[in-house]
Amino acid sequence: MKLRRSGCPINLTLETFGDRWSLIILRDTMFGGQRRSFRSLLTGSIEGIASNILADRLKRLTANGLLARAADPDHKQRVVYTLTEKAIELVPLMVMMGSWGIRHTLPSIELSARAKVLEDGGPRLWADFMDELRYLHLGSPAPAASALAKMQAACEASVLA
Repeated sequence: MKLRRSGCPINLTLETFGDRWSLIILRDTMFGGQRRSFRSLLTGSIEGIASNILADRLKRLTANGLLARAADPDHKQRVVYTLTEKAIELVPLMVMMGSWGIRHTLPSIELSARAKVLEDGGPRLWADFMDELRYLHLGSPAPAASALAKMQAACEASVLA
């Protein structure tokens, strides 16, 4: 059994994923709209994570049940990482962090567009986004509308503005 610092739920949450890189990996997997390979996570993150840190965090996130690791059916020597239900349930927390960042930091308009769409859409859109993630990562039925498409459209519109 792993030794815990305390039984505080905030502390235990932070011990599950509580470092910058783990949150970035979860963000990229959530908002990337697909299952992710090691290579796509390494090259696709605008923060520039080092390969050794990425490998360590993927192991940690998998061990903590936030990501699942499976063989890529399209490439025998590659694995893909998918969100688990436990990770999908972090969407409201990610929305709140994005909303806080919009208000209290100086984010780029383009990179805050998704957060703004989710903030404005409220819990109904968060639930739709979670359903879409369940479809993309867990094989649930496809949702009627795409929350990811709404967010992508906002990003594209912010670039044109």
